[in-house]
Amino acid sequence: MRCDCMSLYRLSVSLYNKEDMKGRETMWKDAIEMREAVASGEVSPKELVQETLEKIEQRNPSLNAVVHLQAERALEEAEARSFEGLPFGGVPLLLKDLGQNQAGEPSSAGSKLLKGIPVSRTDNFVKRLEAAGFIVVGRTNTPEFGFKNMTEPQLWGTANNPYDLNRNAGGSSGGAAATVAGGIVPIAGASDGGGSIRIPASFTGLIGLKPSRGRIPVGPGSYRGWQGASVNFAMTKTVRDTRELLKWMQVEQKDSPFLTPLIKDWDSLPNRPLRVGVIEKSPIESFVAPEAKEALRKAVNFLEGLGCVVEPIGWPVDGVEVMKNYYVMNSVETAAMFQGMEASFGRKFTKDDMELMTWGIYQSGERILAKDYSAALSKWDTYAHAMEKVHEQYDLILTPSVSDVAPLHTQFPMEESVRHALNHMDELSVPEQQSVIWRMFDRTLALTPFTQLSNITGAPAISLPVHLTERPPNRRAVDGGAWTRGAIINSGGMV
Repeated sequence: MRCDCMSLYRLSVSLYNKEDMKGRETMWKDAIEMREAVASGEVSPKELVQETLEKIEQRNPSLNAVVHLQAERALEEAEARSFEGLPFGGVPLLLKDLGQNQAGEPSSAGSKLLKGIPVSRTDNFVKRLEAAGFIVVGRTNTPEFGFKNMTEPQLWGTANNPYDLNRNAGGSSGGAAATVAGGIVPIAGASDGGGSIRIPASFTGLIGLKPSRGRIPVGPGSYRGWQGASVNFAMTKTVRDTRELLKWMQVEQKDSPFLTPLIKDWDSLPNRPLRVGVIEKSPIESFVAPEAKEALRKAVNFLEGLGCVVEPIGWPVDGVEVMKNYYVMNSVETAAMFQGMEASFGRKFTKDDMELMTWGIYQSGERILAKDYSAALSKWDTYAHAMEKVHEQYDLILTPSVSDVAPLHTQFPMEESVRHALNHMDELSVPEQQSVIWRMFDRTLALTPFTQLSNITGAPAISLPVHLTERPPNRRAVDGGAWTRGAIINSGGMV
């Protein structure tokens, strides 16, 4: 066997014990199998929608993953629409309740400010999903405005992990992950602005791809998505679903600020062994659990057995500096978002309108100077350049997706000193405010330090299910992550 892009597919298939999901699997292997059943007449789209609605009724009380249903609309669409020839014709889908707007339906973003307010237009991303033949049946749980890597909004409550309901499904696409891992739908809309697809995919044993910046439709309204750090895609159960969805969703969008050439040759393979750089160490010098290292070791051994050239490497950038610049971006973009929302609502927002976490980020963004924001964004370009130099030597960079297993719901309570500081953010200087934001996220960042850099550089990255920990009381997934500068899934390889 030779080492090529197909290796990553074999890796996920051979190392992941599917029996550990027994009891959560459905009769359908994936969305493609659903589509084929519709095309053959084995099942109707309406029957699939009804089956999905029944699963939501049965399973969502324990998962708390679905926060909005549009049953009547979905059933009407399933009966009235033709799905012939569409890549996902008749397949039920759940959208993430953040930045994936569908006209006439609410999009709360996990915020009480937006609860129950229907949006007036459909996003280009959602339009593309609809054109693929998906039938949207509802929306999934997400933390307020997607700020956490755990899904626990005050508005909807925690999204529970199907492996262990006492643990979080991750974030910010935690509701999406819980619905796919919990067997409700085979694909769910998700987005990733700092790991929000890959983190919950790792915690729930799914495939989580963050496509390249500019690959997926954006707008109207929001085109830059955290200055290009955030991208929409999906949580999936199989690599072939991921590949087929990416083939359909990719665009060369002329009105986008980020243009990425279309992938035209989906079947080419490197004519040589892949060179793989492996990084086990956390970019912020935080703890990496033995289970995460074991997942990485399995991946390394597998790839070496296929003839890949695998070498340990170090991080070419300062991970702490990367995250400090990321938090500056997050703060300013939050202030800009609320400026627009306040104009729409016709009033200034107060601390009572949002979670304390969100208020703190907002207040810091109000104070950061434009010149300092510009300097932070300029650093992003230097990080991209540093990573490009690494990719001149290595086709693929392999890391853990996360540092440890999915956390308990009670694992990361807000420290009282941080709570006090957030309540008095207007009395602090910008450096002091940013220090509070760092402290607010430091423990959850230590759990998920590997994902944010690819959002900043715009590189594609994927989390694959390659390992299950035996830590009691239940098995839980710890996956291997990989990212590259642009090679693509090949019959189930890597994008």
